[in-house]
Amino acid sequence: MSVNDVTDPTDLRGAGMKAMREALPGVFPEGDIDLRDGRLGEDLVEIGLTSVWGALWAREGLGGRDRSLVTLGILIALGAEAELKTHVRIALTNGLTKDEIAEVIYHAAGYAGFPRATAARTAAREALGE
Repeated sequence: MSVNDVTDPTDLRGAGMKAMREALPGVFPEGDIDLRDGRLGEDLVEIGLTSVWGALWAREGLGGRDRSLVTLGILIALGAEAELKTHVRIALTNGLTKDEIAEVIYHAAGYAGFPRATAARTAAREALGE
């Protein structure tokens, strides 16, 4: 079953939870879970769950592999190494190889710059335990 099989397209939270569970198997327990932690900005994860995972990752049009390629490139360009670490693991789940992830980093060097690519390489190595 894919995230595109969500029965109610207006349920962005449900679609987001399904997409996140598929991208990060074993990270989130089954059932309805509360992602809030009672601290400053606690709604940020819920906002991401509905707006990014539910409205974007659960869309038809691109598969998870393609979305991972795009996401890696964007995160490298933004210098968002913390998010990149998670998305390197998601990219592996979505079928990218370590060599393909390295190619995304190499390619980004030409567009986002060598410092961004070097930082991305460091983040990817950390995410992969290398």
